[in-house]
Amino acid sequence: MKNLILALILSAPVLTSAQGVFTNNANTTLQTVIGDYANNFKNIRGNLLNQEPQSTNYTSTVQIPGSISAVVTRYSSSPDKEIYSWKCLLTQSEDFETAARRYKEVYNQVRNSIIKIGGDKPYILNGTFQEPTERKRFVSSELFLLPATGSTRKLKVEITLEFLVTEWKMSVLVYDQEDAMAME
Repeated sequence: MKNLILALILSAPVLTSAQGVFTNNANTTLQTVIGDYANNFKNIRGNLLNQEPQSTNYTSTVQIPGSISAVVTRYSSSPDKEIYSWKCLLTQSEDFETAARRYKEVYNQVRNSIIKIGGDKPYILNGTFQEPTERKRFVSSELFLLPATGSTRKLKVEITLEFLVTEWKMSVLVYDQEDAMAME
């Protein structure tokens, strides 16, 4: 019995480090979402939620476990051009400290994730953390796939913390950076 316990204790670090790159749910979900980016999120687009003249919202069949909601949005910037984005509302809280802590946790979980898209070489998701403060009503940390090649050059992952009316809302977004900037 002592030998079994000793063997388990000695092998614990090995077992922990052998879990692989995607050891948390945020990374696993982002792997799926980013993998469907080139398809305009076609494989994760669920039921129609609402349709406006320039945008249409669909439920997302994929969302980070424990999140509030996830939506795929189609923007129609012109009759022949459509742009898609994925947004997952992770948390909302009246308490800034709680929201800021979660914002930092998610950034640290996602930063330096290894993302594999199809048969491509692996990418690393990396970016710059923007420290939230209670005085700022909006903060955003942006991450990009490295090395950026082909269609992944425009892919952007953004973690946002925003104060709306009475509460802080934190979201993770995946979208086409170049086209999103042109829409502003």
